[in-house]
Amino acid sequence: MKSLEYIDGEYDIISIDLPYAVVMTQDCDLEWDYNTRTSVKTHDKYLPTILICPAYLAQLLKDGTHLKNIGQIMNKWNSDQFKGIKKQNNDRFHYLEEHTNLQVAELVIDFKHYYTIPRNALYQVYTEKYLASLNQLYREYLSQRFFNYLSRIGLPDISNCESDEVAELTGSK
Repeated sequence: MKSLEYIDGEYDIISIDLPYAVVMTQDCDLEWDYNTRTSVKTHDKYLPTILICPAYLAQLLKDGTHLKNIGQIMNKWNSDQFKGIKKQNNDRFHYLEEHTNLQVAELVIDFKHYYTIPRNALYQVYTEKYLASLNQLYREYLSQRFFNYLSRIGLPDISNCESDEVAELTGSK
């Protein structure tokens, strides 16, 4: 996968290897896209891109080395912190259990990391790269957690504000 970054007035293409990724685009949208491409003459249901989240090997994420190959230093997670991730108690992450019979390792999705990939590019590699699908109930749970994380409201840090500013920010003025 390639990522485009704008650095110092120039675009830089960075190649990112994603050993595991989860498609986050809704099933119904994928189905409509497929159906309209095969039979309907209008194009309003076409998907130009598909939303995916990388799924990192859990041990590498725990060690903070999961993005080492692109030069990024990440947090290390101690045992107690990682237990919270495994129990789905950290809103930023989603833990996926290992399934060796499906060649799926113990994985963690970091909701801060997501990409879109051109639909046609994904369909070209789908048959050789596809490993497994989440059960519909778990897919819904993952989807809800992801979109809840993205829709969170960032509040300003009011600890350094004057009392008038705090009153204005909190609506108590």
